[in-house]
Amino acid sequence: MPQLREALEEAGFEDVLTHLQSGNVVLTSTAKPESVARKCEQLISERFGLEVPVVVRTRADLAGIVKRNPLRKVATNPKRYQVSFLAAKPPAKVVRELEAAAEPSEEVVAIGREIYAWHPEGIARSRVWNKLAGKGLGVTATSRNWTTVEALLELASD
Repeated sequence: MPQLREALEEAGFEDVLTHLQSGNVVLTSTAKPESVARKCEQLISERFGLEVPVVVRTRADLAGIVKRNPLRKVATNPKRYQVSFLAAKPPAKVVRELEAAAEPSEEVVAIGREIYAWHPEGIARSRVWNKLAGKGLGVTATSRNWTTVEALLELASD
């Protein structure tokens, strides 16, 4: 993460902060989120030889995601509550497939470019999680547990 932070600073980004060893970065830029994502992907490819898709959210986006929190009444363990950040709104067919894959105890809510998923029995055996983590969404996506989502918002707010 220190090398990534350094590379991003050298590329002209400001206020670059990283969260743990998770690949999560908070930075300041006047560019549009799509441009930031492409620039980061290119930088990671050139500097580290890795093809990593990047999904960007603004601080305002993150604040809205946390504020909406459609599962706040049922998601009692933040480590089992995931938000998947998608590069684009998922097709309705994909959302229906995720909802159909959910166990009776699980909850799945898609709002815009995010999918909130509650896995009270754990993530490891969840069919919903397997679908979210796989390539079947039809769009670039990355997921974070609720603890990380809140930590990223806090970093972005500092």
